[in-house]
Amino acid sequence: MTAVLSASRQARAVAKRAVHQLVADRPWNVTSRVGFVVGLGLLFLVPGMLLATLIEWGSSTSNHEVALGMGALITMAAGMLLVTFTRLDEDLPPASVFAAVAWTWICTSLFGALPLWFSGALGSFDNALFEAVSGMTATGSTVLSPIEGTGRGVLMWRQIMQWYGGMGMVVLAVTVLPFLGVGGLSLITVEAPGPTSDRLAPRVSSTARRLWALYGGITVAIAAALMIAGLSLYDAVAHAFTTAGTGGFSPYDHSIGHFDSAAVEVVMIIGMLVGGVSFTLHWRAVSGNPRAYARSSEFRTYLLALAAAGVVMSLLNWADDLSDLSHSFRNGFFGAVTLSTSGGFSNASDANPGGDFAAWTPGAQALLLPLMVMGGMTGSTAGGLKVLRAQVMAKYMRVGLLRVKHPQVVARVKLGQTAVAEPVLQRVAGLVALYALSALLAILVLAALGEDLITSSSGAISALSNMGPALGDAGPTSNYLVFTRPARGVLMALMLIGRLEFFAIFLVVVSAYERSRRLARVNLRR
Repeated sequence: MTAVLSASRQARAVAKRAVHQLVADRPWNVTSRVGFVVGLGLLFLVPGMLLATLIEWGSSTSNHEVALGMGALITMAAGMLLVTFTRLDEDLPPASVFAAVAWTWICTSLFGALPLWFSGALGSFDNALFEAVSGMTATGSTVLSPIEGTGRGVLMWRQIMQWYGGMGMVVLAVTVLPFLGVGGLSLITVEAPGPTSDRLAPRVSSTARRLWALYGGITVAIAAALMIAGLSLYDAVAHAFTTAGTGGFSPYDHSIGHFDSAAVEVVMIIGMLVGGVSFTLHWRAVSGNPRAYARSSEFRTYLLALAAAGVVMSLLNWADDLSDLSHSFRNGFFGAVTLSTSGGFSNASDANPGGDFAAWTPGAQALLLPLMVMGGMTGSTAGGLKVLRAQVMAKYMRVGLLRVKHPQVVARVKLGQTAVAEPVLQRVAGLVALYALSALLAILVLAALGEDLITSSSGAISALSNMGPALGDAGPTSNYLVFTRPARGVLMALMLIGRLEFFAIFLVVVSAYERSRRLARVNLRR
């Protein structure tokens, strides 16, 4: 027996050395600046898939637990392979940071689509991919119809994807990687809610843990409030996931309108407002400084814009006899909050047709598009250009006009008492220009593919702002099956571009183009 145990130990030692040698020798030793992070992102999907599998297994509505389990197994295998056979450089250049962020979102969307595809709920893989991209980017546009005929586990996986996407898969990866050092900090600056100039903790891992503790606490609080408002545990948790992440998916065809409850809508409005606020402000508040909210000019502008839009839209709809005054205000404020925070929920139903903002008066609809573009606060889970950037651009234009009128004047853009540096102004202006150019090109492409102008323009802006429902044929009572397959491909790209705030995707494309040109020049010289 002793000889057998000794031989077994020797065999294990030899096998271990062989594996280490394989990893150390090329081509297996892939020093990847992207693959390792992507692998971690895939591994973080697995617990959510397993939770959805358990829910499906315990449900009598369908029989998709095998599909969900297969998706989890394949995703775990791919993630383990990437983590095992790649490694991360100690110093991660900015270009590699953007590439890692972009490819993590693309790959998590691809693998997130597997359970949806295997279940057969969405038919083709491209529809499953659209749903997954919409989930991972916390957009809320759907091609699942009917929703209520789908298994509970599959529906919960849709909700979980938006919970992941709300804060960012990259932050999840950084949470367990304190050894990344500068690389981890670089990653968290790209997608982690909370401005990097005001980090919550000196270490990246501590920052990520605190962000996720805060995010988890907000999710639990929303779920508890929804249960108090009358929802079941399943419905409360499902909607808490997508409210905290300002995503918009719901297990019901009529979204929040399914419940026709003012109490539920009030909880949802508060939850979306919280999700649209900077997580840095939230952390300061829970750390004993609640006055941080009042001191933030962005927060004051955020609330003022939503309140003003809510009142104006409510009065316009009431004047047009869409509903009585109380329902007009209920629908107006719900619409203002869901669109500005990129929540993407709808309270429209057969009992409350006035909740369909695609049927509102032209004046009210005209206010919806600016809300979509503006979005929530910087450092929140909301989409859009963000309120702070809108503030900066408004002041930048004012200073520009002042300089035209008085060329000798020395004027600076200020937020509070702080002057905004010129490089920051240039980056903000560049982002706004990219947004406008992307929206214009997308509208032209969608219109060329056969969509009407209202549906094309609102659909493009909604996708770029990660909002969800649009106007026209793609309103809250419809879905994105109204778009052709090529058009849905364009919209998927827009969701990713908007979620990663343009630069990550564009830099990856530019880097790939420059690399191909270099290779072409090398081949020509040969």
